Amino acid sequence: MKRLIIIAAASENNALGKDNDLVWHLPDDFKRFKTLTSGHKIIMGRKTLESFPKPLPNREHIVITRDKKYTPKFQSTVVHSIEAAIDLVGNNETAFIIGGGEIYKQAMPLATDMELTRVHGIFEADTFFPEINPNNWKLLKEEHHPKDDRHKYSFTYLTYTKK
Repeated sequence: MKRLIIIAAASENNALGKDNDLVWHLPDDFKRFKTLTSGHKIIMGRKTLESFPKPLPNREHIVITRDKKYTPKFQSTVVHSIEAAIDLVGNNETAFIIGGGEIYKQAMPLATDMELTRVHGIFEADTFFPEINPNNWKLLKEEHHPKDDRHKYSFTYLTYTKK
């Protein structure tokens, strides 16, 4: 079965980022992102791809853009809709939807699972994660991490599956 997993870090007010960058630095969350997504296809919007200094190793990049003439700055498959991106995922494959805000919104009804890092705080942002409808999602697992010398904010890993 094809698995489409939304993976994101969003604050309590659903902030994702500002000026095409994250508004926090959580090393353990970066490590978890790498562990979960390695070896899989990652689906993202153009701005998310352009925010990377280099391609993410051991992952196949699929970038969604409306710009028919778009040329990515490094090796990626370019498509023009979320549906076209999902069509590139085989029946027994797992792909991760990694952002940004508009891509998450489009992917929400299509995803099978969600790995959300809830960053505890309210942040100013220009990109936001969509509201999670509790009628559509079942929380399977919750793991809290307090703030420490490497993490300025506390956060909680939330694992959901589609009801």
